[in-house]
Amino acid sequence: MMVSASGAASTGGTQQQIALGQQLFNDKHLSQDGTVSCASCHNPAKAFTDGLPVAIGVGHRSGTRNTPSLASLAVSGETSFFWDGRRALLKEAVLDPLTNPEEMGLDNQTQLTEKLRHATDVGGKNLGVQTLDQAATALTAYIHSINPPASDYDRFRSGHDPHALSPRAEEGLALFAGKARCAQCHSLQGSPVSLTDHSFHRTGVGTEDVEQKLPQLTTEVIARSLAGAELGNQIASHPDEAQLGRFNVTHDIADIETFRTPSLRAVALTAPYMHDGSVKTLDEALDREVYYRSLSAGRPMNLSVEERKDLLAFLQAL
Repeated sequence: MMVSASGAASTGGTQQQIALGQQLFNDKHLSQDGTVSCASCHNPAKAFTDGLPVAIGVGHRSGTRNTPSLASLAVSGETSFFWDGRRALLKEAVLDPLTNPEEMGLDNQTQLTEKLRHATDVGGKNLGVQTLDQAATALTAYIHSINPPASDYDRFRSGHDPHALSPRAEEGLALFAGKARCAQCHSLQGSPVSLTDHSFHRTGVGTEDVEQKLPQLTTEVIARSLAGAELGNQIASHPDEAQLGRFNVTHDIADIETFRTPSLRAVALTAPYMHDGSVKTLDEALDREVYYRSLSAGRPMNLSVEERKDLLAFLQAL
């Protein structure tokens, strides 16, 4: 078991599994052209994101979704994976990028298995991976071992450092939990705090791109699903369909343009924001959230200039 500075416990696997998972995570030879690894998009130096609007895969191919951070995945207790929640288990999700044509580009699981069986460490020693399950278990163990350091808010909330938050950030916390209603989706419950409700919501981002095409798009999505198309591959190569969000998974019209609530841990380090990476800065993301929450509530959320600064200070302390 590994315990983070914020008090989070992870039971993701043995030290041997974690070490193997880390090697696989950083192995570019597992991609079609040997140029991309999991770490290419989930860079530890960038809170396990890539700082780009959308992921860039083999052959410099652009995907359709912003790379979500893995830094808080175990701490936040995520219950679904990818922006549309199409995988319920991390072990099911970790191998998907390797056979996605826009990401690591392998043709199929047979080719992936062969790549894994020939995988070596930096010294050229074979890693001994024989099955997809073995690789998925190791990658899951490694990702579950990633525990971010305690944030200023963690130290403040635990009582270990009652002065960890600046006065402005403390005011921002009150706004976050109260007037600004951020905690309705980015929950302050749990120990450590999860900063997500593990649910799906509309953000208003990208809706103008697909509103006039919804009848055609939804019909095409359902038809491809019935034909057995691989969902992740379709989303990565069809930008308009990617904007349909959770509908791609459920085919429920109520889920059109809804996306998983990300945890806000280390949010100041994970720009750009939203599922398509179209919001460049934390300032802009805050303004958009305030605007959309006002629309949803049917009344303006009147934050003063000082209140907005307070809220931003709290977000930077997460």
